[in-house]
Amino acid sequence: MLIDDIDFAGLYRQQLALAHRTEKTPDHWDKRAEKMAENCASPQDSYLQQLVAKIDLRGAQSLFDMGCGPGTVALALADNLETVYGVDYSTGMLEVAERRARQQGADNVTWVRRAWEEEWDALPVCDIAVASRSTLVADMRQAMEKLNRQARLRVYTTHLVSTSFMSPVIQRALGREVVELPNYIYALNVLYQMGIYAQVDFIRGPNCQQDNSTYARFEENVKWSFGTLSDDERERLYRWYQQQNVSTISPPSRDWALIYWDSVPLGATS
Repeated sequence: MLIDDIDFAGLYRQQLALAHRTEKTPDHWDKRAEKMAENCASPQDSYLQQLVAKIDLRGAQSLFDMGCGPGTVALALADNLETVYGVDYSTGMLEVAERRARQQGADNVTWVRRAWEEEWDALPVCDIAVASRSTLVADMRQAMEKLNRQARLRVYTTHLVSTSFMSPVIQRALGREVVELPNYIYALNVLYQMGIYAQVDFIRGPNCQQDNSTYARFEENVKWSFGTLSDDERERLYRWYQQQNVSTISPPSRDWALIYWDSVPLGATS
């Protein structure tokens, strides 16, 4: 079999299904909006600084930020652009983003509630399209095609390097089979098969979403990745936690792959 015979978009969907990825509803993200704004949206955040430094704004006047969360990237770049659109399916995230925009005095940002899977035809095409830490989608090819169409100039996306948000050690402590999520390799090859020859770089930043300082917070982090836990799993997890150094349960950093390309015309969506 040759590489062009491999359906990477199909393999991505298959890997996502095997991982039993828990679908996150808007309500889940609504509840995390304030915490994410506090922990991950600071202008001093290492991940954000590295990402912004790599986004080429030459010739750009507008930005489309998909999965904008609390406005992390949109507000970091708002002062450099005429118009910014922050798009997310979580009302709670958009409310926090709008409040932060008012505090920042960013009156050139428009917030739009929309999901990856919904219709985008009414959304504005911008010079730059960004999807930061929001690319674990149901259909990778469809998502990349949509982003490419939203950008006149360039597209920037970040993807997991690791194949899990939660250590395999913790999965075994629960008594569960170790499952792995599709990482950036799938996105890169999907783009290749779309006729897009993307560039890849890497961002190493603090693991801002993993505060395990108390068991309650640790259990909440585990449930966020794996869904509802049974009584037996909760008991196993508690015993395991009691034996750990809480400062080393999660790695201090999380690596992200930055995949970016010049927008190109594509045929009809497959």
